[in-house]
Amino acid sequence: MRAASRLVSTPLALFLSALVAAALVLVPPHPAQAQGKGGGKGGGKGGAAKGKQAARTAAPIDLTGSWISVVTEDWMFRMVTPPKGQFLGVPMSQAARATANAWDPAADEASGNACKAYGAAGIMRVPGRLRVSWDNDTTLKIETEAGTQTRLFRFDGPPAAIVDPSWQGYSQADWEVAVTGRGAARAGSLKVSTTGLRPGYLRKNGVPYSANTQLTEYYDVHTADNGDVWMVVTTQVHDPANLSTDFITSSHFKKLPANDAAWRPEPCSAR
Repeated sequence: MRAASRLVSTPLALFLSALVAAALVLVPPHPAQAQGKGGGKGGGKGGAAKGKQAARTAAPIDLTGSWISVVTEDWMFRMVTPPKGQFLGVPMSQAARATANAWDPAADEASGNACKAYGAAGIMRVPGRLRVSWDNDTTLKIETEAGTQTRLFRFDGPPAAIVDPSWQGYSQADWEVAVTGRGAARAGSLKVSTTGLRPGYLRKNGVPYSANTQLTEYYDVHTADNGDVWMVVTTQVHDPANLSTDFITSSHFKKLPANDAAWRPEPCSAR
């Protein structure tokens, strides 16, 4: 990790946290979750885009472009690899603690599992740049510098057959649109539900999630008064095998200028 290029001192991190919190005051929260909004299949007052309109055309927000993570929480667990046995803030089961206490990065490297901390349930917490683009009219693509990963968010329904587990799994996407009483869209977010994951780590020091993990994410975009554009990713990890309750985090990303050329993908690192 090029920590020097991303490192933020603790006082500055606290300042940024306060700044982002103020900038995002209008972004609706996503407790467990989506009350008052309609899912991708429609329903309720919020109903999502209906009919045959392609997901790309129906998008209520624009997620495309280049983004950089701004670490405003869990700095000590994200900017560096936490020490073995440091699990503060994760509601782990006893079985998960036993697994994490046996963490061995050398063994992960030897077995070809250096990417365990870069799976879908953990990748948005790893500092670095993102590139978001439309792969086609029904598939949104996220590329990450960290671990050189690619996530595909599919709006065209679940797969016809069970897919093989992978680091990024299978992600079903739906627009959630809040509407006025007269039917005019006023705000929206992206909901992504991911299954089919290979077992991985929520943190690089071996905090595990299982193959049965159900990952739910909400992507919101907000423009601050100074014109800066922010994306907030609210992540809910449901894994009864390793978590005593759902693990919910929020990660902040700032949009970069269109001419930003500082894109340097990095391989996965187990350490």
